[in-house]
Amino acid sequence: MKDIPQYINDAYDLLKKMVSIPSVSFEEKEVSDMLCNYLEKKGITVQREGNNLIATVNEGAREHTLLLNSHIDTVPAAEGYTFDPINPPQDEEIIYGLGSNDAGASVVSMIETFLYFAGNPEKCPVGLCLALSTQEERMGDGGMISIAPLLAQKADYAIIGEPTDMKAAIAERGLLVIDAYASGVSAHVAHSHLGDNALLKAVKDITTLQNFRFEKESPLMGPTTLNVTQIDGGTAHNIIPDKCHFVIDIRPTDKYTNEEILSLLQKEVSSTLKPRNLKNKTSATPARHILSETAEKLGAPLVVSQTTSDWMRINIPAIKMGPGSTNRSHKADEFVYKKEIASAIEFYINFIENLK
Repeated sequence: MKDIPQYINDAYDLLKKMVSIPSVSFEEKEVSDMLCNYLEKKGITVQREGNNLIATVNEGAREHTLLLNSHIDTVPAAEGYTFDPINPPQDEEIIYGLGSNDAGASVVSMIETFLYFAGNPEKCPVGLCLALSTQEERMGDGGMISIAPLLAQKADYAIIGEPTDMKAAIAERGLLVIDAYASGVSAHVAHSHLGDNALLKAVKDITTLQNFRFEKESPLMGPTTLNVTQIDGGTAHNIIPDKCHFVIDIRPTDKYTNEEILSLLQKEVSSTLKPRNLKNKTSATPARHILSETAEKLGAPLVVSQTTSDWMRINIPAIKMGPGSTNRSHKADEFVYKKEIASAIEFYINFIENLK
């Protein structure tokens, strides 16, 4: 029978294999194949849904089932890497490479925790469901969106593995991205009185939006934030532009739905507002839930996450908690400390054993 340090060493080796396989969103087949083979060689029956992988321990043998979920896709490598992101340097204390921190460290920590209980099912007071999902970084329909209904049938609550320094996020903001379109009338600048400058209309609306304040503030998450992040308008120096496009990034709290925010802002501006997606909802752990209470009992700080994850896609109570730091995500020379993975596996095992 393997002891915990062996599972930890296996996690290090598995993460090194993961980062050596390109797995940008929508291109996860090769890493999914590798992880599926890894689990099957350990005697685990794997259910494959596209490139998403699902496995269970104690299914139906316990009153409640915990879902362990993290994503196996990455963003494209950022500019500025000082090494090959899929052939990184080796280090005694650090694992480098694209996706090592976000969210490979969570993936391998959850896999080895799952395998520990698969080998010691009598030590597990709950059923376990492991779900390794895809397309998280691009919010694709073939990722968590496609398997969430199935997971809701299998599990009662979840831990979402993301780099949180093993702090327990009991809430995360949603995401609302809006494309705004200002319209005018084009004209030669020599006859500007005949035109209607869409760019100036956009600037007026941007100023209005940057000064806009949402009245309701969440005691848990604080105010809803809004930022204009892109603008595109005009075709030549001597033509009054008749179109201008700008982008608004909004991080909602539990005080407003995305539909409510869209309606409020449209009343404030003349530009036409078109949301890219209204489904990226705010998430929060129910008050006094066993997940947050167990995390707090074991010394994990309870925090609010400012980033989004697959949490928004599931319809069961959850917390977000994993090794690594969100400050390293999507940056060049991505890395995770081995000691963070070791601590995560030990904490996950302790956490699950205390789910009673």
